[in-house]
Amino acid sequence: MDGGGGGDYLKLFVDETSFYNRIVLGSLMPAGTWESLPHPIQTWIRNYIGGTLVYFISGFLWCFFIYFLKRNVYVPKDEIPTKKAMLLQIYVAMKAMPWYSALPTVSEYMVENGWTRCISSISDVGWPAYLVYMSIYLVLVEFGIYWMHRELHDIKPLYKYLHATHHIYNKENTLSPFAGLAFHPLDGILQAVPHVIALFVVPTHFTTHVALLFLEGIWTANIHDCIHGKLWPVMGAGYHTIHHTTYRHNYGHYTIWMDWMFETLRDPMDDGSKKVM
Repeated sequence: MDGGGGGDYLKLFVDETSFYNRIVLGSLMPAGTWESLPHPIQTWIRNYIGGTLVYFISGFLWCFFIYFLKRNVYVPKDEIPTKKAMLLQIYVAMKAMPWYSALPTVSEYMVENGWTRCISSISDVGWPAYLVYMSIYLVLVEFGIYWMHRELHDIKPLYKYLHATHHIYNKENTLSPFAGLAFHPLDGILQAVPHVIALFVVPTHFTTHVALLFLEGIWTANIHDCIHGKLWPVMGAGYHTIHHTTYRHNYGHYTIWMDWMFETLRDPMDDGSKKVM
């Protein structure tokens, strides 16, 4: 979607991503080390730095709050993961982070070149249409992530060679916010791909798309803390902990709707089972 302005309209996306690059790279790196680099490389470095900061800041703050400041309040002492387990999760996540950073870099390149239906400003469509479009976007993402996640379990080679890396964390005392991005790189990318596919289907506000991609980093930290927030219909950590112990329930993302529709929902309040793998 070019908003009727052709190349001039697409330049708005380039200007926006260049602005993000200047904010991040200009604040953390000497100008001479990045200004001469090709724009996509600048974007990848920015996404790598941004993703790493989101991962560590959200993980450390949440671990400090639930494991130390509120020790034994939300998580019993014998279910607090060891430092060794959390360091392993950080190691796996950081090995994958350069590859994770490639996905938003590619999606931004496609937006900048007019291959998607992105819009630069909410005023291009108006607030009512924006809310409708982003609602459709989120439904597509919910549907896509549910089925991508489910097939990563159901297709045995995908599970064995990709998703099993994440499922070594299958007990409360091995799950932590740092497990949120501890995936095989291709696994993590596949589960985020629905965000990119949606750009080709529905007019999507570009800034909102970028924000939602980085929100994933915070969300995945939250759903691996084993704390059941009891906020219906949110697919929170209580549901996701069941997924890590049964392997056959609660594949969903932000809400329970997809699991409810496809009969894979198990409610933490009704769950009395242990691991049944």
